[in-house]
Amino acid sequence: MSAMHSSAVSYDSTAVRPGWDSLPAGVRDAVAARLSGGPLTSGPPAGGGFTRGFAGVVAGAAGTKFIKASNQEIISRSYRREALINPRLPAGIPVPRLDWSLELDGWVVLAFDAVPGARMPAQPWRREELDATLRAWDEVASALASPPQALLDVGLLTAEADAGAAFSAWRHEAAGSLRMKLPRWLPRDLVVPLAWLEDAWPAATAGTAVAHADLRQDNVVLDSAGQPWFCDWNWPCLAASWFDLATLLVTASGDGYDASALFAAQPSARDAAPEQLDALLAAISGYWLAASAESPVPSASPMLRQHQRWSGETALRWLARRRGWRLP
Repeated sequence: MSAMHSSAVSYDSTAVRPGWDSLPAGVRDAVAARLSGGPLTSGPPAGGGFTRGFAGVVAGAAGTKFIKASNQEIISRSYRREALINPRLPAGIPVPRLDWSLELDGWVVLAFDAVPGARMPAQPWRREELDATLRAWDEVASALASPPQALLDVGLLTAEADAGAAFSAWRHEAAGSLRMKLPRWLPRDLVVPLAWLEDAWPAATAGTAVAHADLRQDNVVLDSAGQPWFCDWNWPCLAASWFDLATLLVTASGDGYDASALFAAQPSARDAAPEQLDALLAAISGYWLAASAESPVPSASPMLRQHQRWSGETALRWLARRRGWRLP
């Protein structure tokens, strides 16, 4: 394992969220009615994520749930989508299941089965936790390779239709229509090869499997037995079965692991040619680097731009190693 080359954010403390007691009394009463009708207890809100929605464990006499709640339209829209998607995911895969949802006075509330002893994987990745996550994800990818019709019926976009505009930063940079804040160590003559690779990403990643489309280390939680669970199914899309491995392994690459070897060892990636992975790495590196330069920094997550910058640089360095590009 090589040395880490950058500094990721602490993914358990990226969000600025409201506490349970700050939610409207009507929302808290509605949750209480579902969980017992009596007093509830809640610890600190979850520190992970990049939104201002409430997220945390709430316990009552009738059980313990992981509650999400928001009255902000963008977040609420994603919660409604998650409430539609989650119950349609294949049975038996390690995904916290939605128990119920409600809307009240402009608030959208989701209640998931709480993962016992839930914690994020360690940073940097511990090899045993990374291996367990990859094994568990392969089960999910296998189940989603032929998704249930009920899931397809919600109207999933292809990866190209979902991310096409966002995954075009290198081409805009090469054309002079975007001035990205490039890493100082990136030779400018690599922008055109990156644009060429990025141009191939839609064809490279096309497929009929369902992809999570936002699989990162902070969307994985481990239960008290070390079993990984995969969260936040807000915007899945249709793509190749290996699509999510690339985004998941970016953090492993940044932590010094041989991400290419790990990728190649996964059954879901058995049919992925090297050029296909390279095309996706070019697309996501450009997306993250361009996003990291946007203003202002969201108050809901002061660490978002740092996360995006680190992710973009890490994906780019992984790609450079694969292409044999010499970087400082």
